[in-house]
This record gives sequence, structure tokens and C-alpha cells, in this order.
Amino acid sequence: MSNRSTFRSVSLALVLSLSGILAIHSADAQNPPSAPQPKQPQQQQNEPGDKKGAQRQVAEVNSPEASSDDRIKIDTDLVNLDVTVIDQNNMPVFNLKKEDFAVYEDKIKQTVESIRREQIPISFGLVIDTSGSMRSKIQTVSDAVIMLIRQMRFDDEAFVSSFKTEPELVQDFTSDKRDLEEAIIQLDTSGGTALLDAIIATADYAHEKGKRRRKALVVVTDGLDRNSAFKEKEVIDAIKEDEVQVYLVGFIDDEVEAKGKFLKSSAKQAKDLLVRIADDSGGRAYFPKDIDEIPAVAAQIAKDLRSQYVISYYPTNEKRDGTFRTVQVGVSYQGGRKMIARARRGYYARNEKERPSPEPQKKSGGN
Repeated sequence: MSNRSTFRSVSLALVLSLSGILAIHSADAQNPPSAPQPKQPQQQQNEPGDKKGAQRQVAEVNSPEASSDDRIKIDTDLVNLDVTVIDQNNMPVFNLKKEDFAVYEDKIKQTVESIRREQIPISFGLVIDTSGSMRSKIQTVSDAVIMLIRQMRFDDEAFVSSFKTEPELVQDFTSDKRDLEEAIIQLDTSGGTALLDAIIATADYAHEKGKRRRKALVVVTDGLDRNSAFKEKEVIDAIKEDEVQVYLVGFIDDEVEAKGKFLKSSAKQAKDLLVRIADDSGGRAYFPKDIDEIPAVAAQIAKDLRSQYVISYYPTNEKRDGTFRTVQVGVSYQGGRKMIARARRGYYARNEKERPSPEPQKKSGGN
């Protein structure tokens, strides 16, 4: 596992093998989950060397019977940002307008084309630490995650993955709440913790297999990462490429923090790492002091996923050169309230040919 490509192949080969076992086990009760449908391209960019350069284009698709008003128009360079706004009391803010937001790309202010709040469907992963130290917490965590599953809309989809020293797919993407709940109930605990490896593998999986535009991970862990092959920079890069929001629920036991200066420093470093990963993706990190706080945290995450604005703009830099564009979203004060906007920190300005192909799926031969 010396590089990310090798890791993807190994972890997803294990994923597909486990999915096959689960499908055989449940064959008498129901059909196995169908393979995800091919993703429809969200954008169509100019080819390198195109005489029109990176100029914005609108594609029009006409049927023989369609009038000019029936044409389907596809904006090719529109950037969509999922943004959560909270006030100083950590409560979501719902009544903002376009003029309340300021968007900067590479420190250059952009013109916001539209803002909307929609209950759009979500593809998300439930990624649960099942290392041995989670044994006393796994039942409460499972109950809270099941509560999150029961709040799914009919057009949402989710998968379940556990991780110890390696990530394992327990249930692939499905909208069937019963299948997801059964997958959570089956979780058992043992082994060490490879948190960063699990985030990379599941973010890749969500990006490649998720059928909804908005994608997220809900990761629950209790320990310091001692087994991952990957480092923070590689995780951040993966999240940027996959455009997945990450919500992290971290437990650092008070006993661990109190054992000595070295362990206390390690615990703080672990918390800071989780915060950086979550913030960079536009998600959030939670650190409950008691296991009984988990249901409230799960409810907050569900609300957070449902209370996001979609802000759209055409970037002033029209080149599709594959570079990373940093994005900052600000929100104005209202009635003396201080407000915070959370969104991903940027995107890669790629054309379709530059987007990474799902290589692990090819290597495993598909489903």
C-alpha cells in the first residue's frame, strides 16, 4: 500500500468481495442491490485548443416537436456550492438572500447568479470505527446512526462502512432503510484504528458510486489514528478531488487525555486534525464529552445536511486548466447576529476528460 491507487484497488476488491457474500446470504429474502447507474456529466467543458477557448457555452437539445421554449439549456461552467449558515448560537439561518452572500474565488469577488434552499437528495456514507476500543460505545453509536437512517428521504441513498486497520464495506449504496439498519446491527469490534485510510477509501467510493450531486460522509471514531498508511495532506487532496462533505464525530476519552503530557498533546493534535479535515470539506467536527450526547449530534448532522443553501456563480477565470481554485464564502450580519458560512474550500477546474476514471472498478471487473 505504498500509494493511493494500490490502496484503492485492495480496499475496493475487499469491498466487492464482501458485497458478494452479503448478496448470497440474502438471496432467499430479496434481490441483491442493483449496481449504481452511470453518473450523468454535470458539466461539459471546452476541449483544450478549442477556438472558443474557455468561453461560457450553452448547449441546446431540441426534440422534433419542441418549440423554442422547450429547449433544454445546460450551463457548462456554473459552479454550485453547498453552504451551511449558522449564527452565534449554532442555529441554522434560513432567511438569507443573494445579496447577503459574498463569494471569492482565488481572492477575486464573484457575481452570485442564484441562491436557493432545496431539499435535494443526498448520497452519504455512514463510516463507523469498529476498533476494539469502541466496544463499550458501539451500541449507543449504532442506535444514533439508525436514527439518522430513519430520517432519510425516499430519494436519498446511503452506504455503511466499518473500519479497523482497514475499511470494509458492510452495505453498498441503497435507499432501503431496513438494509442499512441491518448492516449497522451486524457491526462488531476488534483490532486497531486506521481513520485516515478509511476516509480516503470511503470518499473515493462515495464519489465514484454515489448518484446524487450532494455527497457526504458521517464518520464516527473514538481513538487516535495509529494504523493509517496515508497522511493528512493526502486525505485533504482526496476530499478536494471527490467533493465530499465530511462530518466527523470524535471521542477522546478523558482518561487518555489525563495520562500524561505526550498523550494529551497527541489527543489535541488528533482533534485539530479532525477539525481541519471537516472544515476543508465544508462539513463539521463534533467532540461529545459523553456517549449519551450521540443522538443529539446525529440529529444536528441530519439538520445540517437539510438546511444548506445552493449558491451558483460563473467564475471570472474561465480557463478549464485543471488547477485548484480556492473559494471563500462570507455572509453579512443580520440584526446584530454574527453568522458563519461553511462550504468546501475550493474545486478543481477540470474538463470532463481530465476527471479521474473509477480505476478500482475496472480492476475488479465490476459487479
